[in-house]
Amino acid sequence: MPTRKQLADALRVLSIDAIDRAQSGHPGAPMGMADMAEVLFRHAFKHSPLHPTWANRDRFVLSNGHASMLLYAALHLMGYAVSLEDLQNFRQLGSPTPGHPEYGVTPGVDFTTGPLGQGVASAVGLALGERMLAHTFNRPDFELIQHYTYCFCGDGCLMEGVAAEACSLAATWQLGKLIVFYDANGISIDGKIDAWFSEDVGARFKAYGWQVLGPIDGHDPAALETALKEAQANTRQPSLLICQTHIGLGSPEVDSAACHGAPLKKESLSQTKASYNWSHAPFEIPEEIYAAWDAREKGSKDYEAWCRLAQSYQAKYPELYAEFERRLRGDFPDNLAQVFTSLETGLGRETKALATRKASKSVLDALTEVLPELVGGSADLTGSVGTMTNATKVFDPTTGAGNYLYYGVREFAMACIVNGLAVHGGFLPYAGTFLAFSDQAKNALRLGCLMRTKTIWVFTHDSIGVGEDGPTHQPVEQIAVLRALPHMTVWRPCDSKETIVAWESALKTQGPTALILSRQSLPAIEREDFAFAKLRRGGYIVQDCEGSPELILLATGSEVALAAAACAALSQEGHKVRLVSMPSTEVFQAQEPEYQEAVLPKSCRKRLALEAGIPDFWWKYVGLDGAVIGMEDFGISGKAQDVFKHFGFTVEHVLEVAHKLLA
Repeated sequence: MPTRKQLADALRVLSIDAIDRAQSGHPGAPMGMADMAEVLFRHAFKHSPLHPTWANRDRFVLSNGHASMLLYAALHLMGYAVSLEDLQNFRQLGSPTPGHPEYGVTPGVDFTTGPLGQGVASAVGLALGERMLAHTFNRPDFELIQHYTYCFCGDGCLMEGVAAEACSLAATWQLGKLIVFYDANGISIDGKIDAWFSEDVGARFKAYGWQVLGPIDGHDPAALETALKEAQANTRQPSLLICQTHIGLGSPEVDSAACHGAPLKKESLSQTKASYNWSHAPFEIPEEIYAAWDAREKGSKDYEAWCRLAQSYQAKYPELYAEFERRLRGDFPDNLAQVFTSLETGLGRETKALATRKASKSVLDALTEVLPELVGGSADLTGSVGTMTNATKVFDPTTGAGNYLYYGVREFAMACIVNGLAVHGGFLPYAGTFLAFSDQAKNALRLGCLMRTKTIWVFTHDSIGVGEDGPTHQPVEQIAVLRALPHMTVWRPCDSKETIVAWESALKTQGPTALILSRQSLPAIEREDFAFAKLRRGGYIVQDCEGSPELILLATGSEVALAAAACAALSQEGHKVRLVSMPSTEVFQAQEPEYQEAVLPKSCRKRLALEAGIPDFWWKYVGLDGAVIGMEDFGISGKAQDVFKHFGFTVEHVLEVAHKLLA
């Protein structure tokens, strides 16, 4: 039987061999964290390599994702569908072993990581998902959901502010099944961290309310195992295991930044293997090491035992189990269609002016009555963004009950936790803040797009219509930034009807959706030949002319009413004008070419777009012969109507620009 050090060394040599072959990667961290990985994966981790998406498996997040080869090597040795050839193709085009772990690409990878700190923060969301799902479905003698969330992180992760934001919440929420291994090697890219990270990390986490264990010798399996058992026993507090390790253990570059982000030199590679007493050829692993690591048989037994438990649960609680399976599949209940029918005939027929944030709140009121998987929250703006409804209950840390989260002023952590909830399964999370503050959450929004998480973002106070709060709170470039994100669907509805459709689309879209909603009241738009089916296409004709149009006006949100007034004035002058509302350009672009041509015929080159944001995006629709009325600068403080007038969002200015196009 191989020793535990030999089993950890197998991770090290596979990592350095793959990085050497790729001539790219980060060898130091895998070499330093291999003993931690051996203790966790071989002695504590509940999983099944043959069933990598098992709902009750433990979750693992490698927050310091540059150490990806450590995870790939472990997955390979444990029996996941990660072959030796996959390791040999590390960081190569099309390989399932990319430079940083990617959810949905590699079997056994539970979360996409790479941007430091986000993995720790997102692990909080995964642990929260376990806690909430367990409360909902577990019954006496039937622990259908009962798993841990483990996370590896490094010094860099804990320097990032988002880790502090989320870890503070983790303790407040009493997420005792969250266990973080802190690889405290004292090195980052710039060298020894003493000059820029000298705080007492353990004291900081104790102040949050965490259980702090260590410092522990990160290369002592017995010490690591003892600390891990202590962490598992405390189900009230999340645990931080401070593991003191040596980056690049066994190499001539040990304890230096030289082995952080570059392959070992050839002479260093051979010296390193010699220090491990490793005499095998590159990528050659002895059979006895494979046998000791193989988790397929035990994992299958654990999985099958859970399946038997689930069958007994189903027999005793058939309706509850059906709901459990529905939520894990991501299906919707049959009565959801009826809810939208009621919204269309009720809120959808509203004729008075209404802020779209308030229309959104009305939609949510109806949805949360029938969709228990909706978990809402806000970054200290609940009343302003309308994310709490009559059917939402604030999360109770002592029991795990509830479906509404107060995140405090932590937009970045909120977005990471929402991603974690979505990836855990069984939830459809949504969260709200002001659109201007989406900047603080941007990197997590990007990561959600990479993973195609089904998440819904309620971004209110959408433009210079914020008024008196001034340019710090008046978003200008944010809509364009969100539209620039691949796989992000953006809706900027102009009234209650479009708001209903935006929510309907968000529920059905596989990927994040951003709802851009107004603070101020907007008039109900009159439409010719109105039908909700038109609105679902993302862009449609609101008002049209006889024959081919001379000019097309395009607008979104609050500017649709302005465009409608200008359209009426131009029509009275005898011009043939078409008004198009484009609440979601992503949805419109997904329509068949014939429909797009019918709405925006290429023959009409005189086009004018209106949106209270930076204009650059709209040139793709108006072309070189068109024009855009948008924001070329930041906003200004003042009454909303005065601010709009100051920046040219008036009928008079629209007519002035339109006349130039028509001349």
